[in-house]
Amino acid sequence: MASSYEDRSWASEDGLNLHYRYYPGPAGSDRLPAVCMHGLTRNARDFADLAEQISETRRVIVPEMRGRGMSDYAPDSDTYNPLQYVADVERLLGEEGIDRFIAIGTSMGGLMTMMLAHAKPGRIAAVVMNDIGPEIDTSGIERIAGYVGQGGSYPTWIHAARSLNEVHGAAFPDFDLDQWLEMAKRTLSVCQNGRISYDYDMAIAEPFAKPGNAAPANLWLAFEALRDVPMVLIRGELSDLLTPETVKQMQARNPKMSTVIVPRVGHAPTLDEPIARAAINELLASAE
Repeated sequence: MASSYEDRSWASEDGLNLHYRYYPGPAGSDRLPAVCMHGLTRNARDFADLAEQISETRRVIVPEMRGRGMSDYAPDSDTYNPLQYVADVERLLGEEGIDRFIAIGTSMGGLMTMMLAHAKPGRIAAVVMNDIGPEIDTSGIERIAGYVGQGGSYPTWIHAARSLNEVHGAAFPDFDLDQWLEMAKRTLSVCQNGRISYDYDMAIAEPFAKPGNAAPANLWLAFEALRDVPMVLIRGELSDLLTPETVKQMQARNPKMSTVIVPRVGHAPTLDEPIARAAINELLASAE
């Protein structure tokens, strides 16, 4: 079966070759495109199933941030920060001629969504915010800091899956081996030496560890740029990053936000869960 997406690239302002998946959507469709943005240690493969489905009705762009997947690693690790990722995505939007779009952001991708909205209010027509908000619980930040950049390589996919279970098992207590294998194949890749390693630059941990770099300050101001924008907030019931209190504040500031709680899942839902997918489908059906 032929792939439904094209591997494309764009150039960052500092000369990196960055990769994105381009799903063309139906010929002649004038519906707004969707832009899917992944989490800190993830890549475009996270959205494989969702992007495939969305592309039945509209164009989909899935960028891989610098240091992830098929994008170049940065020679300066200080550029691994949300402000730089947003600047990189801005260049991609310009190249693709996208001035209005639907944003789907998981974790760090949700932070980027808020920052993109704040930079140019009105250009985001609808939002899927996956397990992230303007305030981040410190316990979640500490947990992520405990594993990001730790590396490790494995002789087989089974070994990689079992390692992921050891690190993330509390967030996905009901996952079976097949689901851990699927997560492993989204998160890791086969290296030239035949071993399986994480598909990101371990140096992203360096700026993440510095105070204030995990998330930009004053994100409530950025969230205000999404007031009255149709939004689905998806929260894992077991999330240690997005608290129920933050969800309530977000709801108060955006009356057009609906909230979906994915049971027995922590940070972050895969967006392949039926309850999450149904909410996303409903949002997209009503979007331009």
